[in-house]
Amino acid sequence: MKNFKVNYLFLLIALLPIFLFKLPMWTIDLEAPQFPEGLQMKIFLNEVTGDDEHSLESINRLNHYIGMKNIEPDSIAELKYMPAINLFMIVAGIILSLFYKKHLLLIWLAVFSILGLLGLYDFYLWETDFAQNLAPNAIIKTAGVSYQPPLIGAKQIMNFRVVSLPGTGGIILFAGLTIGWGYILIDWILKRRAVK
Repeated sequence: MKNFKVNYLFLLIALLPIFLFKLPMWTIDLEAPQFPEGLQMKIFLNEVTGDDEHSLESINRLNHYIGMKNIEPDSIAELKYMPAINLFMIVAGIILSLFYKKHLLLIWLAVFSILGLLGLYDFYLWETDFAQNLAPNAIIKTAGVSYQPPLIGAKQIMNFRVVSLPGTGGIILFAGLTIGWGYILIDWILKRRAVK
């Protein structure tokens, strides 16, 4: 049993992605005079919703005027396999945390970080596809205007201020990965100092 000594920090970090099953990874807020309370799109592991039952419908209606495709969660392939990937990483992290090997934490962190970066890139491609492949018979056509929301941050698109930021689940995951990488870095620095 001496090979089994739980790395509790690793275990905690491995459990944090559980929050992604209930909390949004990303949010996009649209603010405009005609929508004083704003509209919000929430992106979860397995669905895309609004902040209420009508928000996504309102966003799709607005998108229709500029020729943008409807956002149909059932047609987004990533929403079907991301929960399985997340669950696999949680289970793998729990199992690997039992061995108290820092290099296993490093590998797990690297894989999850790469998956996160790939997810962000895929989100960017998704935004680009929706913003650039507009219907030619759109009601509103404005030359030189990019309808693509920012990947992260704020942008003015016509009379809308669009804010794209990590949701609560995304923030929790990022915090966990940051703590993990900080732990690895501090451990490496302390070992180098000990050698000197």
